[in-house]
Amino acid sequence: MIELLVDRAVLTLTGPERKKLLQGIITNNMNRLVDGEGLYSALLTPQGKFLYDFFLFEKDDVLYLDCEKESSNDLFRKLILYRLRSDVEISIDDELAVLVSSGPIQEALTFKDPRHSEMGSRAIVKNSEVECSNVHYNERRITLGIPEGTYDFIPEKSTIHEGHFEEINGVDFEKGCYVGQEVIARMKYRGKIKKAMFPVAFSGDTPAFGSQITDEKGNKIGDLRSNCGNNAIALFRLANLEFGKKYDCCGTKVTPYKPDFYKEFGDE
Repeated sequence: MIELLVDRAVLTLTGPERKKLLQGIITNNMNRLVDGEGLYSALLTPQGKFLYDFFLFEKDDVLYLDCEKESSNDLFRKLILYRLRSDVEISIDDELAVLVSSGPIQEALTFKDPRHSEMGSRAIVKNSEVECSNVHYNERRITLGIPEGTYDFIPEKSTIHEGHFEEINGVDFEKGCYVGQEVIARMKYRGKIKKAMFPVAFSGDTPAFGSQITDEKGNKIGDLRSNCGNNAIALFRLANLEFGKKYDCCGTKVTPYKPDFYKEFGDE
């Protein structure tokens, strides 16, 4: 089923220095962006905290940036700030929209979701008449345990390590400098990762975003993030987490499980 994501916006970047501009500020490596394939990445604060995540796709010398609509204007202004004298034109194209599907999409600007093989395809289109929905998309994303945007990350507070950015192909630790790079690299190599998001299954009423998750002694070990159906994403303290164990969240029992991409710190 093809769905139109009304919560997404598209920025376009043109000009000979468009890739150079992004290469110096985002978490992923622009050299990985090749024809017909998409790239997932993020922009961080200088302190290494999450600001925005997005997808990149290039066609006919135009770089398309698929981002969260709610933060698209802020992201646009941030890119303008970093542009300085670079030969790059940046704009928000209100005529463009984003389609998603678990299977292929027959559009000119289409690419596989780079985060996970089961996330399907994305496409950037004009004036789509596809029904607006994101239910099936969110079911796939949340069941697989893939955090996204402000549905799961808290801007200027969360880190990309909490969202498994390395495992879902959103960061390149070999590319060199970018905004926040020193902090992110130090956390990885010194083993300072103490919290991470994982999918949970539950039954009953759905607790609100940020609801506390507690153990049998009433101690807080995490909090809830996005949800769809009987599944959700939750942030846990790694030291206290046991997969398959039931925890309490506002009277609802939640059970965390390990996503297939997850590697514990130190695993090869």
